[in-house]
Amino acid sequence: MNAVVSGSTVLITGAARGMGELYARRAVREGAKTIVLWDVDEARVDDLARELGSASARRGTPANVRAYVVDIADRESVAAAMTQVREDLGDPDILVNNAGIVRSSLFWEHDAERDIELTMRVNALAPMWIAREVLPAMIADRSRPKRILNIASAAGTLANPRMSVYASSKWAMIGWSESLRLELERSAHDHVRVTTFCPSYISTGMFAGARGPLFTPIMTPRKAVSAAWTGMLKGTPMVMRPWTVKLAMALRGVLPTRLWDVAADRVFHVYSSMDEFTGRK
Repeated sequence: MNAVVSGSTVLITGAARGMGELYARRAVREGAKTIVLWDVDEARVDDLARELGSASARRGTPANVRAYVVDIADRESVAAAMTQVREDLGDPDILVNNAGIVRSSLFWEHDAERDIELTMRVNALAPMWIAREVLPAMIADRSRPKRILNIASAAGTLANPRMSVYASSKWAMIGWSESLRLELERSAHDHVRVTTFCPSYISTGMFAGARGPLFTPIMTPRKAVSAAWTGMLKGTPMVMRPWTVKLAMALRGVLPTRLWDVAADRVFHVYSSMDEFTGRK
């Protein structure tokens, strides 16, 4: 078992399904002592907690798997939930900021509250609120490694039509996550490491209808989780998958904007990747 996870307390947001569920299963498999599942879907997250608790007992490494119904878009709900977690289980050693939502439309067609504000709260502000709650204890406790895994997106590295709000939320997450990593390193808190995961499209249903750009296959959730989790264990600053995410960033950095627009649109088909998006119903 990995020393980072074994015996640790792991908190995962958006844990009831998709990649969040896979992170939770990975934590059980690698011997986490306590796994805290946050989600707004009460029935599903409760069922998963019971299942994982039973599975860990059968494996001979019983874990305390606890479900909490938390609306992370509400800062007061986040604070109250963290207070309850600390009282029930203690402070997390590993935080996986996995929860996210996507809205796709032309910017002027977005609803100000339901689309713009909610997306920014869930994707950008909530990870900051949660990290702010757990960091003081992480910094103070040097008895074991601490980790924060922030699930961003390749959309946070490149502009893309019909993704203005989602992309802005992920750009914000990447900028904050990288800045936090540098602050911890420069403050000699090197036992706390921050990893930012920037994947392209993943077949969780969240991006149903989206088409991968040239040479960019739609990733399976298992492959994405494996890459992010491995990077988190190693303390890798940034993990990008697939390799075309880095290529696109490099080309965008060196090409004039209008030339990149032509390449992104007509060669790589980045700009049309969301044209047939339907999303999870």
